[in-house]
Amino acid sequence: MKIHVINGPNLNILGKREPEIYGKSTFKDYFTELQFEFKDVELSYFQSNIEGELISELQEADDNVDGIILNAAAYTHTSVAIGDAIKAISTPVIEVHISNTHAREDFRKTSYVSPNAFGIIIGFGLRSYELAIRSFLD
Repeated sequence: MKIHVINGPNLNILGKREPEIYGKSTFKDYFTELQFEFKDVELSYFQSNIEGELISELQEADDNVDGIILNAAAYTHTSVAIGDAIKAISTPVIEVHISNTHAREDFRKTSYVSPNAFGIIIGFGLRSYELAIRSFLD
């Protein structure tokens, strides 16, 4: 099983950015923990603050992995293009969010990713990624 994790803007500064919402762990450290926990899964990771790079990564991952875990971050609420990219590929995409986006600002309640995602996991902190991996394994 090959699963590709794609993270959007500002997720490269986890651990520093609003730790009361996003926690104190860096994603790099957490990803190492995931690789240790899921030794039988080939996990890969990509992060970008640039919308077009996220779209290119989705397209490149299509048919090369069994599943994609996408945290498009703020682009979730603004990017029709990322939603269209997910719709255009055949690899299932699980949308994840660290915080409960529905309990935050109103603009975060709209997702252009969700209508085309295979599933959505929000609000479980970094554990949202673990739950997404497990959903592909079941």
